[in-house]
Amino acid sequence: MEHSYSCRGTMSCLALLAALCLGAAVVARGQLTDDFYDDCCPQADDIVKNRVSAAMKAEPRMGASLLRLHFHDCFVNGCDGSILLDGSNSEKLAGPNLNSARGFEVVDAIKADLEKACPGVVSCADVLALAAKYGVLLSGGPDYDVLLGRRDGLVANQSGANSNLPSPFDAISLIIKKFTDVGLNTNDVVVLSGGHTIGRARCALFSNRLSNFSATSSVDPTLDSSLASSLQTLCQGGDGNQTAALDAGSADAFDNHYFQNLLSQKGLLSSDQGLFSGAGANATKALVQLYSSNSERFLCDFRRSMVKMGNISPLTGSAGQIRSNCRAVN
Repeated sequence: MEHSYSCRGTMSCLALLAALCLGAAVVARGQLTDDFYDDCCPQADDIVKNRVSAAMKAEPRMGASLLRLHFHDCFVNGCDGSILLDGSNSEKLAGPNLNSARGFEVVDAIKADLEKACPGVVSCADVLALAAKYGVLLSGGPDYDVLLGRRDGLVANQSGANSNLPSPFDAISLIIKKFTDVGLNTNDVVVLSGGHTIGRARCALFSNRLSNFSATSSVDPTLDSSLASSLQTLCQGGDGNQTAALDAGSADAFDNHYFQNLLSQKGLLSSDQGLFSGAGANATKALVQLYSSNSERFLCDFRRSMVKMGNISPLTGSAGQIRSNCRAVN
């Protein structure tokens, strides 16, 4: 059956496209698909890719920042774009995100472009998922099909961000529990931690390893001594906001070098090195060793875990909304 649509009709093409996406969402009944916008906003993927590419040319670190935004969104209220909301209860103000989560201006720019091309069609939650994909891909990481069709949540959850997000200070057992709570497993813990192959962290997140570590050791004994010395120089006398590469020696390339660093005690965060060193590593050490020697396996498993994480409690169908501005509900 053929249809002919005109922008001069009672329903504009743009409104009709938005209606098509809503219809697809209802039919999907909660299932995300990789072709969700093929009919109603076929240029969505290219719009996101172009904006992420431009942002990373200006600052390569932005790929890691966008990956982290998607991760921090999905662990609180599910993958619903709630991390993007401003306000007194904003997740941006939670401890794990304050002065740390970044890339919001890139998301704003992507959303503005999408609203011009396909008003009211592409959700902010899906923008985060696609931006994370291109942050990885344009850093040299694996390509993967992002499942789409999420809708945007109506509320932020600052207390949930404070309690649910894995912390670099958490024991590995607690991090595993936080992953389990959202339907992920120990393998996902290790492989998604491998996302730290790109990006940087503030001194405030690892300076506890550099002095007064314990009654018997000034410096964390699981931290390489030469790396500890250079980090002490970096962080000494600062306000905690100086940054160091999460993957020393391969800061901007998405590869398995992160895991190789853990074998030589060069993990930057306690939660990184803890995957290989110490009593808490019993459930994760073998996976670190596997990924350190098998790049293909890491990249394959990373694809799988990203898709799995992106499917944490999405809003679909008529739930939530499609925000026109990612920082506020309509």
